[in-house]
Amino acid sequence: MAPAASPAVEPVVGEPAAVADLEDERALLVADVHAGIEVGLRYERGVELDSRADERRERLCALIAETDADRLVVLGDLAHRIAAPEGDEREELVELIRAVTDRVPMTLVEGNHDAGVAEAFAENLDVIGAGGGILGANGGDSSTADAGVGVLHGHTWPEPDLLDADVICMGHEHPQVRLEDAVGGSRVERAWLRGTLDPAAFVEGGDADPGSVADPPELVVFPAFNERSGGTWVNVDGQSFLAPFLPDALPAGDAYLLDGTRLGDYRRV
Repeated sequence: MAPAASPAVEPVVGEPAAVADLEDERALLVADVHAGIEVGLRYERGVELDSRADERRERLCALIAETDADRLVVLGDLAHRIAAPEGDEREELVELIRAVTDRVPMTLVEGNHDAGVAEAFAENLDVIGAGGGILGANGGDSSTADAGVGVLHGHTWPEPDLLDADVICMGHEHPQVRLEDAVGGSRVERAWLRGTLDPAAFVEGGDADPGSVADPPELVVFPAFNERSGGTWVNVDGQSFLAPFLPDALPAGDAYLLDGTRLGDYRRV
């Protein structure tokens, strides 16, 4: 059974993606697509890999169809290289964005790799700044109001208003777990992290008053969509988190594999 992050957010079994049922639309959420990663690895490390650009684009489009999504939301790092996209990387982004937006609108939450992307494709994308935002919030009295789904990448301190959301979804960490068998073999798997947020640790300087947040939102840390992008081994000593508010903002939480297997406390897997 897949982990249910919130009544409004449901991971897609077997995929590094989730569906958020908002007030007036269904959004497909993914994080860390890292389009053009093969170009980046060649430039950064001298590693030559065949491009999986077509596969990434086709997977996204297939997920949009399979989930009947009305919008694609990328939780940051749509592109891999931090500079303005060019060459093969830009070509992959052009084709990917065109394929998606021919089907549904596309929202990009700016990640640390996306400044050039947001500028280059501003006419094709809805862009939410690095501090994050809330999707699908509506008004109404306290019994009917929907606080919506908070979204951010996670590389910088978030906007405090995100604490008003029912659930907050983020990327950036690329969480993974290292699993060992009885004979000493091991493998690394992408994972979801999920737990109740500590509001004081989530806001820069610890200025949030925990007492002012009657029902703290749930925090869901997404696995990377791109399986080549590496990640943080959350259950291995010495691994450092990347977000400035983690792990303090997630003092207790569970890890789940993509197939929905619950592994328990992410720090003790």
